[in-house]
This record gives sequence, C-alpha cells and structure tokens, in this order.
Amino acid sequence: MPVDEDFDDLIAANRAFADEFDLGGFDGVAHAGVAIVTCMDSRIDPLRMLGLRHGDAKIFRNPGGRVDNAALEALVLGAHLLGVRRILVIPHTRCAMTANSEQELHDKIGASSGQDATWQQFHVVEDQLADLAEDVRKIRSHPLVPDTVKVAGFVYDVDTGLLDRKV
Repeated sequence: MPVDEDFDDLIAANRAFADEFDLGGFDGVAHAGVAIVTCMDSRIDPLRMLGLRHGDAKIFRNPGGRVDNAALEALVLGAHLLGVRRILVIPHTRCAMTANSEQELHDKIGASSGQDATWQQFHVVEDQLADLAEDVRKIRSHPLVPDTVKVAGFVYDVDTGLLDRKV
C-alpha cells in the first residue's frame, strides 16, 4: 500500500476517533424514521440542525441538495428497508449552485483545470424554490415511495441555522 503523507493528519484523527469509538453495532435503520436530502456544503450539519444523533437518519448529499436519480434510489431503499417515514429536502442559502450559471461553472472549472469542461453537466439551480417544489413533487409522486411517507421541503439559512419550510 502506498505511503502518502497528504493524508497523515486525517489518518491520525481517525485513529483517535477509533480509540473512543462507541457507535458500533448499529443496525442501519433510521431510528427517527428520517431521511434528509441536502447539499454537500460543509456549513450544513444535518443531524445537529434537526436535533438528531448518529443512527437517527439517512443522509444523502450532493451539490445543491437536489433530488436526482441517485437520491430517489436512496429514498426508495430508505422507505422500504431502513425505516424512513419522513423525508426532508433541504437546500440552503448562499449556495454556489444558485450563484453560477452552467456556462460560468464551465468557464471556472475549465480555467482551473486547463481543460474543456463543457462536457460536464453541473446541474445549476436557476430557481431554488421552484426546483425545491419540483424535487418534493418527484418524491411524492414516485411509485415506489409509499403515500404514508411524509415529504417536505425547507431552505436552511447558513447564517442563522434556521430552517424555513417552503413546501
């Protein structure tokens, strides 16, 4: 196995984490019956913002917190196999996916990488509230998500920590 000093700090932190690890033995079920679809933004702490703990929720993250095919797959599995009874879709304020057009991201990534990036789709969010409503509709109308599963859409404010229900 190659030695790579670039990760030494993280491996050392993991060893310290493992020394005090007491989260083993969980069954993988969402004990609070919650699934969250949110953005990959590091300002978001999905469990803490909802008063949840390890093992309480299934969390799916991607740029913009969008309900794409992979998110739908996770939600269907969660609803049928992992105890999910409530789904929250939570994009956030000041999201980079709302601040750039597809062309702007292509230009920025192209300049950074030194390559043509126009072939990569970034799924920018042109209208966050309209997209949130569409994402909630996708889940509610999915034939494999039971009608008993409650679905709501919120926007998380990264400056106050508050959720605002929109759908």
